[in-house]
Amino acid sequence: MSEPNSSIPASTLEYYQALPVPEGTPPRPRYWLHGLLLAATCFTTLVVGARMQFNFSHNLAPFATGDELIPFFPVGWVLAHPGRLLGGVPFSGSLLLILLAHEMGHYLFCRRYGVWATLPFFIPAPSLIGTLGAVIRIKGPIRSRAALFDIGIAGPIAGFVVAVVTLLVAMPLSKPLVHGAGSSQLQLGYPEIFYLLHGLFRVVAPGSAVAGVPLGRVYLHPMAIAAWVGMYATALNLLPSSQLDGGHIVYALAPRAHRLISWITVLALIGLGTVAYLLDRGNYSWWFWAGLITVMNVLTYRHRQAPEEPELPRNRWRLAVLAAVMLGLTFTLLPFQVRW
Repeated sequence: MSEPNSSIPASTLEYYQALPVPEGTPPRPRYWLHGLLLAATCFTTLVVGARMQFNFSHNLAPFATGDELIPFFPVGWVLAHPGRLLGGVPFSGSLLLILLAHEMGHYLFCRRYGVWATLPFFIPAPSLIGTLGAVIRIKGPIRSRAALFDIGIAGPIAGFVVAVVTLLVAMPLSKPLVHGAGSSQLQLGYPEIFYLLHGLFRVVAPGSAVAGVPLGRVYLHPMAIAAWVGMYATALNLLPSSQLDGGHIVYALAPRAHRLISWITVLALIGLGTVAYLLDRGNYSWWFWAGLITVMNVLTYRHRQAPEEPELPRNRWRLAVLAAVMLGLTFTLLPFQVRW
């Protein structure tokens, strides 16, 4: 790539667009693969959502299970009566919309900056939520720190907004917890955004049955559980390390500090994991993420995410503060607790 002209236009976007375009043509999208994975993920999330809706309607614990071959994934229960899949639409539709918003935030800003990227790949899995999430693959170079920052932060903002709207819609659909309905092996811990929106709901609709009880005594509608998953995914992605969205943001802000901050994040997660373990024996979640991010840090040791010049425009720092606020609102020390 030839060196850009030393006179940089006032607009970073104009400067970016003036850079030489990489040779070759973008790879042709494999629409069939995207569609197949999306269809499979629709099915797996419908299976999980159907059981959640059944449990909600019958005042059973949200993650109560029967005799499933795979815990928390009642595919046999659903296939015995396929019509039950319709009950999974609220959870599945909400969750897929949140994941789609996040990935399309990345994708659309890749398109804006002329960076080659795939459409979202949804990942079906017989898991607690029926999926391992969604990803896009960036196949072209990101040629400015402004582009890296915008691509990195667009996904969390889009996913967070849709998750907030989903929770606001789901709050009045929820109900006070019936005695005995919360006895489940798996219990969710709520991030601060849940308490804030529940408090807002108590002000806006004080006569609602849900508004009259603490959040811990609310039986969340399956759509609200989908919002919880979206918040948890937002917190994970905003961790300031490696190739996570938060890592992209940090690299765009301070490229030379990126590696140090990535390893500080690992140490912080180990510390948080230790506290979580002491509070809830058998809780290894943050240790798991510390290990995964360690692997990512090692594998991407020499990866250069974007050129250091030109400098990042100062107006991006305000958005960086917004990212930090979103991380604080969506993070929880004990996202879930297992009761044996």
